[in-house]
Amino acid sequence: MAKKITWSYLSSSITVVVGIVLVWRGIWYILDELDKWLFGGSHLWTSLAGVTVGLMILYFPDKDLKEIEKL
Repeated sequence: MAKKITWSYLSSSITVVVGIVLVWRGIWYILDELDKWLFGGSHLWTSLAGVTVGLMILYFPDKDLKEIEKL
């Protein structure tokens, strides 16, 4: 049975989404500043490192990349 959407449910869901977006935005800007400070603003090396670390984070817990299939 589908859950009835109430104002309380909708407002709490929107609050969670906005909170996640704000945290992600903050992390994004911090990483951009670190990129400028450490590499002079060149995104090549930090992008390659980010892809590598991201794949490792997805791979190591269960030794597969099935999470990527969901994209």
